Amino acid sequence: MSMPEREFGPGDGPAAKVSVSLRAGNIRAIRERVGARGFSAYVDAAVERQIERDLLEEALQANEAASGPIPQSLRDEAAELFRHVKSAPELQEKDGWRAHEAG
Repeated sequence: MSMPEREFGPGDGPAAKVSVSLRAGNIRAIRERVGARGFSAYVDAAVERQIERDLLEEALQANEAASGPIPQSLRDEAAELFRHVKSAPELQEKDGWRAHEAG
């Protein structure tokens, strides 16, 4: 694998071919969802989402270290808001939440 001449942030830069190992069940599930031609784009988007989640977790930990833990009442409010958004009628079409989450 050759490294690009300059560094790119997550989600930026040209595509580069790499070799990764995935569990057979994950490979099958991806192919069923997007076919062979969409496989790389699907995996690339999943990696980018994971990086975003990792960065968010790091920011939350830094905030808690500086300001103390988030009060349970705010955690409960956020969880309720997420449940409300997740159950929105427009997300219940066809395959529901997972269809929108993967897009």
